[in-house]
Amino acid sequence: MSEPAGLGVEVAVIGADAAIITVCGELDDDTGLVLQHQLAGQVVHGRRHLVLDLADVPFMDSSGLRVIVRTINEMRNVDGSVSLAAPTQVVRRVLDLTGVGMTCRIFDTVDEACEDLLGREGEVLDRGVRHAG
Repeated sequence: MSEPAGLGVEVAVIGADAAIITVCGELDDDTGLVLQHQLAGQVVHGRRHLVLDLADVPFMDSSGLRVIVRTINEMRNVDGSVSLAAPTQVVRRVLDLTGVGMTCRIFDTVDEACEDLLGREGEVLDRGVRHAG
């Protein structure tokens, strides 16, 4: 499936059951399905813990929010987790207004989310080469 113009999704596996998903571009009705497929693919590959890097998402509407909430719920069903990292101010406002922070953790940086997930405070994590997933 080709990605809509302006959307990039990169995956970095950081453990046998964990990955960082970096999203670049607007997360809306046109792009949400692409992200949903990428996230579902990670579950199929045995990833139970996901860190969503939202630093390069300048805009997110209810469609994008729905993908995130659906993923949070699906990961709970497999005893997994979703952490959100580095949301832009606009995206953070949407997350705060909708209470998403009550259902998953939101971190200021990807490294903080990874440290929390992997329990490696103070270590620099080698995230390897990112690739489309």
